[in-house]
Amino acid sequence: MEMSESRVIAARQPQVWAGLLDPQVLMACIPGCKELTGSLEDGYHATVVQKVGPVKATFKGIVTLSEVDAPNSVRLEGEGNGGPAGFCRGGATVRLTEKDGGTEIAYDVDARVGGKLAQLGSRLIDSFARKMADRFFESFQKEIEGAEVPDPAPSEEQPPEPPAAPAEEPKKSWFRRLFG
Repeated sequence: MEMSESRVIAARQPQVWAGLLDPQVLMACIPGCKELTGSLEDGYHATVVQKVGPVKATFKGIVTLSEVDAPNSVRLEGEGNGGPAGFCRGGATVRLTEKDGGTEIAYDVDARVGGKLAQLGSRLIDSFARKMADRFFESFQKEIEGAEVPDPAPSEEQPPEPPAAPAEEPKKSWFRRLFG
């Protein structure tokens, strides 16, 4: 499976680059990631729980970085083993380019799967891989852009809340209505 995509993140290139190398940011953005340890030099060890079609598995794997051209591009290589569910291997070349209003992040992904996962068929696997890449980069964009904006404090210009409805009288039972 191969795919290429890009998106613009409203942040400067050094900030986006730092996010790509930050294990806490990556863990927050990788769908199903339960654990991420390691370092840039030795690679990151990850535990990811995913469900692909009818197959649910816990994948344990490693991601290493190569061809590092800070802060412009990097090659990520990874492999994971999901036990009886199968395995996945792949890589992504990620490129960052300054654009008006932010940084374009472009990526080319290649991936292979084996075991029960391969039996699901390439259409399902391709669809799943695209969905996971989209979820990762959407989360990454929100994380870098600081998308979480607190609700504004109430101001005097906002209309007051409507008064509470009057309390209802307790309903009488049928016996009390007849004889009460």
